[in-house]
Formats: sequence, C-alpha cells, structure tokens
Amino acid sequence: MKRSHLSLKDSPNLHVILPLLCFLTVATGQSSANETKPPNIILIMADDLGFSDLGCYGGEIQTPNLDQLATNGIRFSQFYNTGRCWPTRASLLTGYYPHGVRRDTIPEVASGNRGKRPSWSPLITEALKSSGYRSYHSGKWHLDGMPIESGFDRSYYLKDQHRFFNPTFLWVVEQALPSVAKHPDFYATHRIGDHVIRCLTDHFRNHRELPFFHYVAFTAPHFPLQAPQKDIEKYRDSYSIGWDRIRQIRWNKLQTLGLVRGKLSKPMTEVGPPYDFPEAMAILGSNEVNRPIPWDSLSQSQKDFQSTKMAIHAAMIDCMDREIGRLVSYIKEQNELDNTLIFFLSDNGASAEIMVRGDGHDSDAPLGSADSHLCLGPGWSTASNTPFRYHKTWTYEGGTASPLIVFWPKGIRERGAIRDQVSPVID
Repeated sequence: MKRSHLSLKDSPNLHVILPLLCFLTVATGQSSANETKPPNIILIMADDLGFSDLGCYGGEIQTPNLDQLATNGIRFSQFYNTGRCWPTRASLLTGYYPHGVRRDTIPEVASGNRGKRPSWSPLITEALKSSGYRSYHSGKWHLDGMPIESGFDRSYYLKDQHRFFNPTFLWVVEQALPSVAKHPDFYATHRIGDHVIRCLTDHFRNHRELPFFHYVAFTAPHFPLQAPQKDIEKYRDSYSIGWDRIRQIRWNKLQTLGLVRGKLSKPMTEVGPPYDFPEAMAILGSNEVNRPIPWDSLSQSQKDFQSTKMAIHAAMIDCMDREIGRLVSYIKEQNELDNTLIFFLSDNGASAEIMVRGDGHDSDAPLGSADSHLCLGPGWSTASNTPFRYHKTWTYEGGTASPLIVFWPKGIRERGAIRDQVSPVID
C-alpha cells in the first residue's frame, strides 16, 4: 500500500499529525507525494448525531450533500469516538487520548470538562502551521483555552449551546459579540455556515497559494431541539409510525448498504437518561417519556409530542446538510474541490438526556421554537443509534460509534467504498 501524506518538512510537532497521516494511508491507498500543494482539509463535526441518522448510513433524513460525499468518497463502518463531546474534541485535535491530556475525568486530578491540556499537547494547528497551512474555526469549541491562542487564524466561537435562535455567548476572533436578540433572523447552523464561507472567501482572495485547514464544529443536532418551522414541517408526518418501526426500517437499509452484519440489538427498554432530572419531567409534562418503551403503549397525545421531537431533530440535521452543501459548492466554484480532503463525523452517539436549560420551556410555544426546550430522549435516541445499544455517555456502541465520511477526489481511488477496520477518533 502506498503512503498518503502531507508535506511536513521538519515539523517540531510531528507527533501531533502522525495519526492523521496513518489514517490517510489506510483511507486512500494512494500517494499524494508528487503534489506541489498539500490538500486543503475540512474537518466537520456534528454534535449528538446518531450512527444511522444520515441517509448514507441508513436513515430516512434527507442528507443529499453528505450522501454525495459518501458516494464519491469512502465510509467507515467501525469508527469510534469517546462517547462524549469534550473528550472526543480533545482527542480529535491533539492526537492524544483524552485522559492523557486531562480532558476526560481522572480521580483527584483537575480534568474532564474543566481540565487544562498540558503544554506538550498542542492542537494539530501547530503542526499544520509549520507546513504552511492557515487554520480556521467555526462553531462549537468545548476545549480549554480559546481558538486563536490555540493556533487558529480566524474563529467564530459559538459557546452558547442552550439557544439556536438567540445565543448569548459568542466571539469572533477573541472579541465577544453582544447577545442576539430573541426571535431575529438568526439560526446558529446558518451562521456557522456563513462564517465558513467568509473565511474561505478571504482565503482564496488573499492566501490562495497556501493550503487551509477548517474545523467546522456544528452545534446541531444537540439539544435543545430547535429549528426553523418550515424545516420542521418538512418532517411533520414522517415519524408518526414510531421509533420501533423507524429502527427496523433503518436496520433493513443498513444491511442493504452493507454497513452492518449480524442481528439487530434489542431496545434497552429499562434504560433511560444517564442523569435524573425529575424537575424537567414535571416541566415537560405527561407527554414526555423517559424510557424507550413500545410505541404502541403510548397515548395518542404522547405519540404526537414524540413524533414532533424527532421531526425537529431531522430538521436540524437537514439544515446542517444544506450548509455543508453550500461550502462544498463554494469550494467547487473556486476550482479547489479536487484537492480538498473532507472528513465528517460525530462527537458521540445520539443523546438520551432529558433536561431543561437556557431560557426554559414554554409549553404554549410552538415546539422547536426559541421558547421551547426539548431533548431527543431515549426512545428516539435508540432509533438514531440503530443498530446499537445505549446512548451518548455510555461506552457501548450506541454512545461511541460514529459515521465517518472521507472525501478527497484527488487522493481517493476507490470511491463509494466501505472500510470496516476499527478506527478511533485519535487517528
């Protein structure tokens, strides 16, 4: 097998990028050693996306742009994250195990969500910079420090994960922006896509001779379930058949696609959210269900409420896919798509959590609007994580299995292929 690699020269941080090089060797089977310019790299991460949510991974949600990347690239069937957001992001950008860089919990050590990386664990941006790359960041961070001080040249940091329509904590470069007024023409997924296009426009105008690395960290489809109503309406009637049927339909499609073998695991009907928030259940009312019990056991009112939640989840993913299509189209217009390496993955599996944060939940507000605060919950999380058991935060495959799409026209020879070798996010 020929090696695929970037031009690293004599980078002092070679250890940071070696896992990526090994991954490219496995993924592409084709060398780019004779290229005069290394590939542009776009690393796209979804938040709380289930293994089978994408169309190209068995789902019914319309994701034509990601499906097209998969058709012209490769898909991994056994790729794993760490089961939780901040450890996955630390491992992804440093090339180290999250415990080693204090970004997963270690007893009696300042670690986990509030842990600070040691000085010997810089982000991949440092190694890429020494090889001539400019680096950009758009969206979620959930690492220690700030993006610019971590080696990114430009950043749009959307820290507020409690609100999609009116975030209160966001930065451009390192400058804090004012809170967004409620109910404006603002949706976080669109604004992340806007910043990607702004960065690329500036790059092609002023730095076209250089390769770029863009880390695009969408906040979708993490709770709260919020999306433009027109996108929700698109899926309004899609989930009335319930999570049991959706899970079986996805399982059948996964087998047809050749992504899984074996038997469909049984739903863990006794397993609910990983944390108990009884006050949230009281706020959300009797239509909320905190176990993946049989759909037919629900009342009609519960079915209506639950099917709407999944419609919002689908709308959030649909919107994210459209933004990905927008950035791919822009790169194609710039005649750079052939030499652009695109990764797409999720930080963990779909979430069974049920809680109310941010501005709270107004039961009289339209579901999915800025005044509502819903979570996917274990019923639909079980369907989103088909064919696996459990959910985000668990180290079963429902929590750790991630779709991984790799697209690179100039570097990938066997397009549309599926790779079943086990690969972790540290790669």
